[in-house]
Amino acid sequence: MTDTKSGNAHGYENGRLNLPFVGISTFGKRPYVEDWTKIDADVAVLGAPFDFGTQFRAGSRFGPRAVREASTLFSFGHAGAYDHEDDRMYLGEGVRIVDIGDADIVHTNTEKSHANIRKGVNAILDAGALPVVIGGDHSVNIPCIEAFEGRGPIHILQIDAHLDFVDERHGVRNGHGNPMRRAAEKSWVSGFTQVGIRNVSSTAKDGYDAARSMGSDILSVRQARGLGARGVIDRIPENARVYVTLDIDGFCPSIAPGTGTPSHGGFLYYEVLEMLQGLARRNEVVGMDLVEVAPDYDHTGGTAILAAQVLLNFLGFVFDARAQHAR
Repeated sequence: MTDTKSGNAHGYENGRLNLPFVGISTFGKRPYVEDWTKIDADVAVLGAPFDFGTQFRAGSRFGPRAVREASTLFSFGHAGAYDHEDDRMYLGEGVRIVDIGDADIVHTNTEKSHANIRKGVNAILDAGALPVVIGGDHSVNIPCIEAFEGRGPIHILQIDAHLDFVDERHGVRNGHGNPMRRAAEKSWVSGFTQVGIRNVSSTAKDGYDAARSMGSDILSVRQARGLGARGVIDRIPENARVYVTLDIDGFCPSIAPGTGTPSHGGFLYYEVLEMLQGLARRNEVVGMDLVEVAPDYDHTGGTAILAAQVLLNFLGFVFDARAQHAR
């Protein structure tokens, strides 16, 4: 890809400049792998464009497409991106990232759509790659967590405005207000750290009581700010393998308005980034999803750009930490 100082692609004299607005919008302009039996990578990105679990404003079915397009903005440095604050090169050529496209979504059919999402995550895990799932509403987390069955215990770090711990509402058990409750029922989920929970929530008091009784540590934005990023991450068990689920409404809608259920008073960019960096340095990260980007509510495109930037930076932290631990 492009060396932005010399204008050379991959450092060679002959090659394409390949600017962000050129070509097909895979995630970060990484290679597309259509055959899920042939994933050979460190990271595989899966789109989960499902939003039938939404209780208010729909539209997150277009989240994966928007985040992929936004990610091309950060596609200059395929040979690595230098961060002057950390004096680190992140996501160098040694980190192989592929985009495996989207899980097939069957309109109005939650069961089939979720099964197809689980199939994609299973394929990524079977290939030994790190799964990165772009939603879609938060119900897509349910099949993501199901895919970890038989793969050892995991702790879930949730960054979100809402607790998402509703057991059942009018017969609905797999909507976007239910994923953490469904996860708590899984024997391989060892606990939760739920951060950013605030204001009037979709979960009633009995849901909070149930969450705490089932092993959840719940922090509001103000409580997290009081602890600081390191203080939050230090509450996670030190040896836990951690799956991260990040609802874009965990951020303040002043910087992330493109979501179906905005809640004011959320995190700003560096607050979340510093938590994710601290997590990557301290714990093994085994997977992640980023959900609830609904691009039609943000005509600037800023919410999708934020999502893409967070994902790429987090991946950089994860693989830098792995390299450090391997030495």
